[in-house]
Amino acid sequence: MEYRLLGASGLKVPVLSLGTGTFGGRGELFAAWGQTDVAEARRLVDVCLDAGLNLFDSADIYSDGAAEEILGAAIKTRRDQVLISTKATFRHGSGINDVGSSRYALIRAVDRALRRLGTDYIDLFQLHGFDAATPVEETLRTLDDLITAGKIRYLGCSNFSGWHLMKSLAVSARYGWARYVAHQAYYSLVGREYEWELMPLALDQQVGGVIWSPLGWGRLTGRIRRGQPLPSSSRLQSPVAASLGPQVPENDLFQVIDALDAVAAETGKTIPQIALNWLLQRPSVSTVIIGARDERQLRENLGSLGWSLSPEQIATLDQASAVPKIYPYWHQAGFQERNPFPTGDSR
Repeated sequence: MEYRLLGASGLKVPVLSLGTGTFGGRGELFAAWGQTDVAEARRLVDVCLDAGLNLFDSADIYSDGAAEEILGAAIKTRRDQVLISTKATFRHGSGINDVGSSRYALIRAVDRALRRLGTDYIDLFQLHGFDAATPVEETLRTLDDLITAGKIRYLGCSNFSGWHLMKSLAVSARYGWARYVAHQAYYSLVGREYEWELMPLALDQQVGGVIWSPLGWGRLTGRIRRGQPLPSSSRLQSPVAASLGPQVPENDLFQVIDALDAVAAETGKTIPQIALNWLLQRPSVSTVIIGARDERQLRENLGSLGWSLSPEQIATLDQASAVPKIYPYWHQAGFQERNPFPTGDSR
């Protein structure tokens, strides 16, 4: 396993981390992801730790809290061997204030997460989304207080736009509060918008990319093929899961799959392994969150490590996955001398 620093922090994280969205299976959305119980979760944690993968990502809304509970049970007696990442901001209760990133909501959300996880601290706590109804100062002061209280060790955010993240970093700097060192963002071969603004910002401000849905919301598993019906086990069979995830035009998807097939023939690797390996070579990426319904999927995803795509293979995938940019990014791309593609190394 390779480890990288998480943004502008001293914390080293594995380049692959395990997401727990498949734990629990409560509700239509998460049932479409998976229904891993405690016994299977323990086995997945065993496999991960044997491979050096020690970071596990969850959220309070995953299966209405069940994912955190199952993760807590799976790591019981070995808390000191793992890093726990979890998230809050979206509605997590029926109360009028059980949503958002207010002081009230965040303190309650963190305390509830600690109880479900069976721990007294969270290694990386991330806002699941931006809360425009709460002053940024209130949110960041609360998070800083939670760090001082020892309940949180590092801060991150998720699904922020560039200005959300930059404003937050500026407020933290102004008051000397703890800053976001991670941004959990969507990025895949069929979703490269992260490169347009969030990647340059991450490199400039040293915010580590924590990548979610690296296989394009289940599209790059190798089981989706042109002219064939969706596999019965695909999350895209669920109208709720399909509508809530990133949208990808079919022509764009199959153009990428064709390129992946070509690289697979050259490397002997599977489509998921190639898609993950491509991400691991992108600037600003600290860790890529993999999901697994079972041990077979987990081991296949772990097979993305220990080798590298060639520059020519990366160029093939880059070309196949390129899509027209929106303004102002297409305009900036026309002036490569002043706005070159981001380069850098998060390690």
